[in-house]
Amino acid sequence: MKRSAADIVQEYGPFPGVDRVGGVAYDGERVWFASGDRLNALDPASGETLRSLDVAAHAGTAFDGQHLYQIAEDRIQRIDPASGRVLDTIPAPGGGGDSGLAWAEGTLWVGEYRERKIHQVDPRTGTVLRSIQSNRFVTGVTWVDGELWHGTWENDASELRHIDPRTGAVLEQLDLPAGIGVSGLDSDGGGRFFCGGGYGGKVRAISRPGRGAAAGKGSRPPVDVTDT
Repeated sequence: MKRSAADIVQEYGPFPGVDRVGGVAYDGERVWFASGDRLNALDPASGETLRSLDVAAHAGTAFDGQHLYQIAEDRIQRIDPASGRVLDTIPAPGGGGDSGLAWAEGTLWVGEYRERKIHQVDPRTGTVLRSIQSNRFVTGVTWVDGELWHGTWENDASELRHIDPRTGAVLEQLDLPAGIGVSGLDSDGGGRFFCGGGYGGKVRAISRPGRGAAAGKGSRPPVDVTDT
């Protein structure tokens, strides 16, 4: 396993009225972050909050190219980002213990925090298609260029981990400084990860190894992870 210190290239916030940042999602222009009773759109170039949606936003956030998905307690909401309207919901696999959320190749990937699992979920029904076991509490989840990454947060330590989607084995790990947690995670498709900072009320950009900190719009297709 390759292990190195995380390179934090930018910090956003704290934001007015935001005590805690949960999930994050990048839509190609804006970084959406969950803050309890609102879902907020951040301009990563200026650091300004552009708008907020009045929806329950307790944990992971994802974007499928058209809609936002947001964990709210024991359910996952599909949201129209233009109006903020909740279009429909599915049950969250952890029943309220879920954390990270990502979209890739037509399915949702859900981190279940204390069970230390990542679930691949049918976005129409909420059916769990398969699960990956971790040995750390799982927070944010993201796919980028066929790589599955997730955040961890346990005691005073947080990491970003690149894992094998079939076995859960850790291939690469970025260690955050002590006291800095990762509550949500997404990639810009290029050189940056965007990370929620939990109770610190911040969003951080972290350099993706081998890609530098330049923004980009790469693809995020996962490898075939069909159960055998």
